[in-house]
Amino acid sequence: MFRKHRSFVSALALSLSMAVPVAADSVSGAYLAGRYASMRSDFAEAARYYGEALAKEPNNVEFQESTVLAYLSLGDIDKALPLARVITSGEQSSQVAYLVTTAGMAQAEDYQGLLDQNADTGGIGPWVDGLIKAWAYVGIGDMTAAIEKFDELSTEAGMQGFVLYHKALALASVGDFEGADAIFGSNMAGSAGQTRRGVIARAEILGQLGRKDQALSLLAASFGDSMDPELETLMNVLKGDEPVSFGQVPDAKAGIAEVFFTFASVLRNESAGDHYVLLYSRIARYLRPDHIDDLLLTADLLENIGQYDLAMQELQAVPADNPAYHAAELGRAAILRRSDKPEQAIEVLKQLTRSYGELPSVHSALGDALRAQDDFTGAIKAYGRALELTPKTNPQRWVLLYARGIAEERSGDGKAAESDFRAALEINPDQPQVLNFLGYSLVEQGRNLDEALNMIERAVAGSPNSGYIVDSLGWVLYRLGRYDEAVAQMERAAELVAVDAVVNDHLGDVYWAVGRKREAEFQWRRALSFVDPQDNDSEADPKRIRRKLEVGLDAVLAEEGASPLIKVSVSK
Repeated sequence: MFRKHRSFVSALALSLSMAVPVAADSVSGAYLAGRYASMRSDFAEAARYYGEALAKEPNNVEFQESTVLAYLSLGDIDKALPLARVITSGEQSSQVAYLVTTAGMAQAEDYQGLLDQNADTGGIGPWVDGLIKAWAYVGIGDMTAAIEKFDELSTEAGMQGFVLYHKALALASVGDFEGADAIFGSNMAGSAGQTRRGVIARAEILGQLGRKDQALSLLAASFGDSMDPELETLMNVLKGDEPVSFGQVPDAKAGIAEVFFTFASVLRNESAGDHYVLLYSRIARYLRPDHIDDLLLTADLLENIGQYDLAMQELQAVPADNPAYHAAELGRAAILRRSDKPEQAIEVLKQLTRSYGELPSVHSALGDALRAQDDFTGAIKAYGRALELTPKTNPQRWVLLYARGIAEERSGDGKAAESDFRAALEINPDQPQVLNFLGYSLVEQGRNLDEALNMIERAVAGSPNSGYIVDSLGWVLYRLGRYDEAVAQMERAAELVAVDAVVNDHLGDVYWAVGRKREAEFQWRRALSFVDPQDNDSEADPKRIRRKLEVGLDAVLAEEGASPLIKVSVSK
């Protein structure tokens, strides 16, 4: 999609290459400490150490670029700008410097400067550069040149929809709502027009054209029962007499911010590295601080790379009266859970149920947090409230039924759990996780084994590379006495999840059943090495495994009063 980002990628590679800290009492020490900080995604420390190295060698372009990259990753573009301008003023080609200077000119609304830039000396990429220039023409008021640039870009394969999406936004930003709707209405905006932001933009455009009923129908068809405060606010405006504003991309600077957000989203979907995507989202945030979708994306990227404090800073920037406040708080709760602060996460979610108690997602998130803390009674109640608030026509109800079923099963209420699992399957009959969980539960209870086998076989067909589901298939075959068939499935499961205690324990039992006793003992020892002492719910009971190593599986089954293994001939 983009040209090779050699200088940019090399800077990223250098920043991630060191794995040991060093003393920062020399130029090389400070630089290597900066690299180590970058490797840990500690952008503030990286900027500090690179700054120390740069103070000692101010003309070192590598130090300059590394410092710019650290500040950009940190979101402090104003500090990155002076150095970036120094780099671009010389003969050195630097993509990261070009990114920052582009952001600086857009922030200053220096659209002529953007048009005069020479992308050949370190541009971002052909579509990004091209779209920025098209929006820059909008900024100087030359819509003829802007349309020509959009149309020129749209002739290239691969990104026509995104280019035409931006063309529609540009037309709407200058009041040509008919032209914008013509693009959306003909589906020329492609998948970009089907995104949440694309649908909201078109609804606002239809509202501007006085076609409010069509806008309401569009929102209903696109989001169905999955409404939230932002969508409800827009719908209330459309239902009223007040004029509808076009707030998605009101001007050229917002359009350039949207370019960076668009490509951050594209790169994220293409599984580009979070560090790389973060640079695009940071620029979008810099140009448009009120871009809540980009704020949420930035926070998510920071969370994924372990920068929880920075992610929290982003989310806390959403004011309580913003329609997206609940989304920010849900994100904050998720970060608290990931940073081992479950009690604080639960408190955030409980507060949210008081202010946004009509949203199923809030109660569902609370249920997840409570279930993770083994508060199954509280989780069941939270999931139940989410189900009450979710229309029965919503196809995603199966997720809530499945989650509540797990909590019920963990609490010992197998009857209620089975009822919820079966209700989930009525909505989504071939859902592998539900089929596997219910099938495995039936196996463990020793009933309906033929039905359980059918369920798990369907689960494997739907998710053939899930080691846990393949393990379930091997286990039900074992419980049916079909040991030879179970061996192949268990071995496959152990390949897929090689360090799982339960899977290795099961494989040991299957090997024992077919007479491969030394291999069984080996697998039980492996299982013991993988047992997590903190996991109280694990089926891999270390005491039971040790007993099997002492006296064998047959003796353990006899001690437990369980049915003995079916006698089979040794297969190997």
